[in-house]
Amino acid sequence: MKQTAARKQDEFHELASIVKKYRGREGVLIQALQEAQEMYGFLSRELLIRLAYELDVPLSEIYSVVSFYALFKTEPVGRCHMEVCGGTACYVNGMRDLLEYLEEEYSLRPGEVTGDGKFSLSTVNCVGACSASPVVKIGEEVFGEITGRRLKQLLERYGNE
Repeated sequence: MKQTAARKQDEFHELASIVKKYRGREGVLIQALQEAQEMYGFLSRELLIRLAYELDVPLSEIYSVVSFYALFKTEPVGRCHMEVCGGTACYVNGMRDLLEYLEEEYSLRPGEVTGDGKFSLSTVNCVGACSASPVVKIGEEVFGEITGRRLKQLLERYGNE
């Protein structure tokens, strides 16, 4: 049991810099969560509990923020994370076809990561690029008028980086 507690302590040792920077400050929770996510790749339950304790913020408040903003990930993501837009225009113009393609060719469904950790997928309500539908966001880049063929090219490019 002591070994597990020690491992958990060491697991979040890098978090100290974030805690030191934001402890006791008002209105900085989003920035602290963003930095923690950048540091660890995603916001695990254990990490959120630790942040709540260290920043003296109720865990319910942290979960409210994390669940409200789509930018926060509570599950591991692949090195190349894709978001397929599910807004009305994207849905009508082929969003389902893109999801089917990803499932058939990569065995990848929303909320999953490929076995090699290369790709992960989620759907989002809208990325605000309706005139270019269907839209896929990879990392911070938005790509419009996506077809299965174009998506394959993008994944080959991003998969090799």
